[in-house]
Amino acid sequence: MHLELGDNQYGKAETRLVRVDRAGEAHRVTDLTVTTTLAGDLAATHLTGDNSGVLPTDTQKNTVYAFARDGVGQVEAFALRLARHFVGSAPTITRARVAVEQHLWDRNPANGHSFVRAAGTRTATAVSAEGGEWVLSGVTDLTVLNTTGSEFHGFHRDRFTTLAETTDRVLATAVTARWRHRDTERTDWKTAFSGARQRLLTAFADTHSLSLQQTLHAMGTQVLEGDEHLAEIRLSLPNKHHFLVDLSPFELDNPGEVFYAADRPYGLIEGTVLRDDAPDPGLAWW
Repeated sequence: MHLELGDNQYGKAETRLVRVDRAGEAHRVTDLTVTTTLAGDLAATHLTGDNSGVLPTDTQKNTVYAFARDGVGQVEAFALRLARHFVGSAPTITRARVAVEQHLWDRNPANGHSFVRAAGTRTATAVSAEGGEWVLSGVTDLTVLNTTGSEFHGFHRDRFTTLAETTDRVLATAVTARWRHRDTERTDWKTAFSGARQRLLTAFADTHSLSLQQTLHAMGTQVLEGDEHLAEIRLSLPNKHHFLVDLSPFELDNPGEVFYAADRPYGLIEGTVLRDDAPDPGLAWW
């Protein structure tokens, strides 16, 4: 039997970085979790323990902090700077991915140095390789809820089906969405993110939903229609079920007012909306 080393990669996961910009009376906080991943000709360290081609993960962590000293700016641009740096940082490294989570803070109006954690987490991923560069943006944990305007009926039934059909239900989810940019040349990353996030929220609120799948497609469609520089969006929507509580044992009615918010299990709806002229994704989703 002949065995070969397959695909492999390594990096530094979840480096925590907080930068405080103190210029002016109102401070600004940038709160990041950064994960770096490197790949290339790393057979020697796997097969013989020869580490001469390995850039230590501790060095990767230090590089994140050192780059932040010059300012972070938009997270997509910061991720690109790091990914470009890591390619060729050792002769063996030919591919780098930098994934950033930005934990958002709103300013507390009481003063210029107090902040309140905002809803959702902004994400950005940059991949740099000898064959090109790619950028993804996105958001996670964006929790939304509609108290009406959602139905679910007409579904397939078999002998194990007990779910009742409904023409009015609470619809809630925690949105995870990632969208692929056509190229890495744009500079309006913040405006692009804010617009996409708002279109996600608008589509969720305005779609009279017959299924969470329909809502997912409407959300993805609106994001792409609002920005010609976006090629693709992938969404993951857990269905945060709200079940009407039966109050009849207490001789009480329940006209759609008292619910049990279930933790698990939950439905998980995932899907992609893609432009028909979208460029090849290459290593974007690596």
